[in-house]
Amino acid sequence: MSASQADAAATPSAEATIGRAAAKAGHYRWVIVGLLFAATVINYVDRQMIGVLKPELMRDLAWSETDFAWVIFWFQVAYAIGYIGFGKIVDVIGARVGYAAAFIIWQIAHIAHGGAYSTVQFAMARFGLGIGESGNFPAGIKAVTEWFPAKERAFAIGIFNAGANIGAIITPLVVPLLVVAYGWRMAFVITGVVAFVWLVAWWALYRRPREHARVSQAELAWIEQDPADPVEPIGWTRLARMRETWAYALGKFFIDPIWWFFLFWLPGYLFDRYDLNLLTFGLPLAAVYLISDVGSVAGGWLSSRLMRAGKSANFARKLTMFICACAVVPIFFAQSIDNMWLAVLVIGIATAAHQAFSANLYALPGDIFPRAAVGSVVGIGGTVGAIGGMLMALYAGAVLDRIGSYVPLFAVAGSAYFLALLAVHLLSPRLEPVRVSA
Repeated sequence: MSASQADAAATPSAEATIGRAAAKAGHYRWVIVGLLFAATVINYVDRQMIGVLKPELMRDLAWSETDFAWVIFWFQVAYAIGYIGFGKIVDVIGARVGYAAAFIIWQIAHIAHGGAYSTVQFAMARFGLGIGESGNFPAGIKAVTEWFPAKERAFAIGIFNAGANIGAIITPLVVPLLVVAYGWRMAFVITGVVAFVWLVAWWALYRRPREHARVSQAELAWIEQDPADPVEPIGWTRLARMRETWAYALGKFFIDPIWWFFLFWLPGYLFDRYDLNLLTFGLPLAAVYLISDVGSVAGGWLSSRLMRAGKSANFARKLTMFICACAVVPIFFAQSIDNMWLAVLVIGIATAAHQAFSANLYALPGDIFPRAAVGSVVGIGGTVGAIGGMLMALYAGAVLDRIGSYVPLFAVAGSAYFLALLAVHLLSPRLEPVRVSA
């Protein structure tokens, strides 16, 4: 874009014109975001149940903190393997089939938790869940890349990524009631069976934009407004040699373990720190993730708004991520807060900042790489992030078994986002689109 074009784009009249053009184009692409949002809700209900049920499982299966950490570790191993695999799969077979396959795998594994009677069996079910759930974000981001122009992608990702928080809100409110009524084993079965309704909707409604009868020519033109890029398959070895791939991957390495920590250990923390029980800790935990939902959408909205006002992706993404990193810092002091609701606010702001940061980090592969490489880059990043999650799981288990304090864990959480942003900036100072030619 020339300087004159950038100046014109920054004017209020130009921005209003863009908004009117987007509205005139049509809205079916937002139906796709709705499907991705719903799948992510299910993904996180299934994923977070182990955290919500941690006190129940530790008592029933006689787990130590280290046993619990090892179960999480094997989920992370599977997630690392599956993430890079599904990243490539969705680039080859597309988001429609790839997402459906991932969903079936993770729902079968989720239901299998109800039949686990030992730590090893539970870890095996968790491993299967990790393989399937690893396909959620590579397929989702691939779908967003197919259905949205660059200027809308972070906002679209922020919306479907907000499903993680809705799932995390629903889980502590609904699952304890199922456990009280039917036991924790049937809770896994019931939630798994009901979720298959989504698969029917996905298969019926999802196609690529050019193959979809519900997409108007105006909306198709809006979706395809960005310059065409290569469509030939791009190998991992070529991508792994690029600094931009590692800018994204190291960003994931630093921030993903923090989200896993919140997801799997926060319920137990609230349970112990504020003397709650299975039926009373749901509301404060839901409040944390309700705040997170605001962050997920706001982070995507802010960078998209800056880009629509004429700012570069480099400026918009990094400024938003820096603001988010600053918002996490008060988590350092969380364990010293005696008032539960004040602690919920501090932790909620941190998780909201994570989601906002994550929405912008997820947008980087679409900003930088051609469409044919997006799924693979997201897969590489997810695998590296899962490796960080493995290390965090073992660290958390060791810290809690040996010293029984969350202070070191909150300290890691408070610094991780600055390290992630530093890695992104050093490896991709301008976030310029790359050429991935043979």
